Amino acid sequence: MAGINLSATETALETQRIGPLQLRVAAICMLAQTFDGYDLNSIGMAAPALSQAWHMSGPSFANTFVMSSVGIMVGALISGPAGDRAGRKPVLLVSLILLMVSSLACVAVTTIPQLAALRFVTGLGIGALMPATVALASDYLPERHRATMIMIVFTGAPLGGFLGGQLVAQLLPVYGWTSIFYVGGALPLVLIPVVLFWLPESPRFLLKRGLLTDRSRQLLRQLGIDPAQTDQAVDVAAGNPVTGLFRDGLAHTTVLVWSLYFANLLSMYLIAYWLPTVLHMSGLTPADSVFAASLRDAGPLLSIFLIAPLSHRFKPQSVVAVSLACGVIAIGVVGLATLPYTALLVTIFVVGCCTTGSMTGINGMTAALYPARVRNTGMGWALGIGRLGGIVGPWLGGLLLGLGWPPRQIFLFACVTAAIASTCAVLLRLHAGRVAVQGRPVLGSVAGE
Repeated sequence: MAGINLSATETALETQRIGPLQLRVAAICMLAQTFDGYDLNSIGMAAPALSQAWHMSGPSFANTFVMSSVGIMVGALISGPAGDRAGRKPVLLVSLILLMVSSLACVAVTTIPQLAALRFVTGLGIGALMPATVALASDYLPERHRATMIMIVFTGAPLGGFLGGQLVAQLLPVYGWTSIFYVGGALPLVLIPVVLFWLPESPRFLLKRGLLTDRSRQLLRQLGIDPAQTDQAVDVAAGNPVTGLFRDGLAHTTVLVWSLYFANLLSMYLIAYWLPTVLHMSGLTPADSVFAASLRDAGPLLSIFLIAPLSHRFKPQSVVAVSLACGVIAIGVVGLATLPYTALLVTIFVVGCCTTGSMTGINGMTAALYPARVRNTGMGWALGIGRLGGIVGPWLGGLLLGLGWPPRQIFLFACVTAAIASTCAVLLRLHAGRVAVQGRPVLGSVAGE
């Protein structure tokens, strides 16, 4: 880890073995991401049915998509510093409460402005939850396996989108659009007590506070840390953690990471929010549109079995660059080709493999790039800056549809941003190579390299 001298405690945390405790933390964080992924996609899944129920065109819902992304951006930017200074678990609990309340409140909306306001609140919860889960899981994972394991944790989000799409496709014809938000509120409600009683706080923050209980002392012993030892210096934020993203040789990495997140999330959210509506405008029923679009979230569930081991063998930056480049081709096929229904489903699946699947690799890579003291802030601000792309993407889709573009051709813009994201990954790889040649520690290295 660059920029600090490892104490005995930090060494124990960075070299801990993966056991039942570590797997429990990772599993709960992945479950939180799964519910987060459902709520992220819920507005896109609801839009086709709402357009019928409220007798409005698909582009009318552009503001609800944009406000969701604005909320996610704000939540992520707040979550990073808050998690690095106050702890990961409180941020996670607040996020779940926001998701629960705002989703259930969406059931009663009757206008688009009401829906947009509530989706902003939902976005706050989504944006705050992602970096908190990644940072907390990272604190319970050894450095040698961190990137790969975080990729697995992040498969929770596409898993939630995929399973949610399958569920909604069955619920919509029977219970209508309100069922989408009932489910979105019930899922975090179930998870809140699980987080309260079975998810521990970061060991670094337990030691930072210095007020150890019998339970926290037992937890530290499980991690190979003697609570009574004197060498307990831990890598936690000192001062403004945001400025820490530009110190200790991290500035170049931070700029490239932010650019990568912006470009790829613009691609992802342009496709994610508008795909069900575009498919509906192309002639599919609302239920069939949701089912087809959900295959985009199924893609990463397969691609992670390639991205994770390849990232363990090669540089994650290289793997991400190739995956994103393949996405340019797949997105272009969706935008330009007239495909039979089955071929369309397969192509949407491939798009998910290359865009959302790449995002799991990007998140794992980023978690390994930053040291613990700024990891929550590094993830939060990368996701927050990326959400600017998440704001532009939905807005751009609505603008192009309003200008009369053929529905599927709006996705061609995602080809351009996917190519930019691939270029940023290549530059990150080259930067890591230069750092290695100069003899400095390389952040984000993975076992086997």
